[in-house]
Amino acid sequence: MFSPGFRLFMGFGGFGLIAAFFYGVVSGDGGGADYLGFVDAENWTGAVSLGWKGGIGDHVGYIILVMLFICSAWLAIMLTAFRDADPDAVAELNGGELPPAQGPVSYNFWPIIGAFGFGTLIIGLVTHTAIFVVGLLIIIATTFELMMSAWADRATSDPVANAELRNQIMKPIEVPVLGTIGIAVAVLCFSRIFLTVSKSWAIWMAVILSAVVFLGALAFALAEKVNRNLVASVLAFGAIALLTTGIVSATVGEREIS
Repeated sequence: MFSPGFRLFMGFGGFGLIAAFFYGVVSGDGGGADYLGFVDAENWTGAVSLGWKGGIGDHVGYIILVMLFICSAWLAIMLTAFRDADPDAVAELNGGELPPAQGPVSYNFWPIIGAFGFGTLIIGLVTHTAIFVVGLLIIIATTFELMMSAWADRATSDPVANAELRNQIMKPIEVPVLGTIGIAVAVLCFSRIFLTVSKSWAIWMAVILSAVVFLGALAFALAEKVNRNLVASVLAFGAIALLTTGIVSATVGEREIS
């Protein structure tokens, strides 16, 4: 009767609802009239009624867990309505004709970039606000890119048509938005690096980095045929190296400027 997707997300929703109740109780003030000898009655009535009939503890954590329940329940209902995109269910409404088979999922670097962004976010929580913002921007960009890639991979059974469809929609957004974010992150990382090392070393590092970028771009421009995966790998490696150096520099702190 219930599809696997419904049971999965309803399980998430049930966990969020139960966790929200206990979190709202244990994070509140346990003082006052005892109920069953161990907890204030206002605490659990507030957690059950979403704060209508009493107070709750930490509002932020409680709201996050309640939203987990709401979002999971909504996804479960939608999956039931569409029967988890089951081919047999689609065929019943399509005159007995089965939908085309899904093509292979395209290869991309975004999961690796997203993992690095999550690590950057965690480090920024205990080191520097700028690092936290950088990690947050990377995670937002990665989430959006993976959502669009997942949608495009399932659009048709032709991988070439899926790639063209994705590029047609995403290229006008990716180039200006990701370019702006990339420039902002690069400037922030370079500033942390130059402010950490001495003045003379900052000059030498600027010269060396500029030479590396210029020579790399010149090599790609003069090459007759360049593999796109090679270009993506070099850019990804350079971005990760720059972010890592910037994070370490921000953690060390700025030099004394007299």
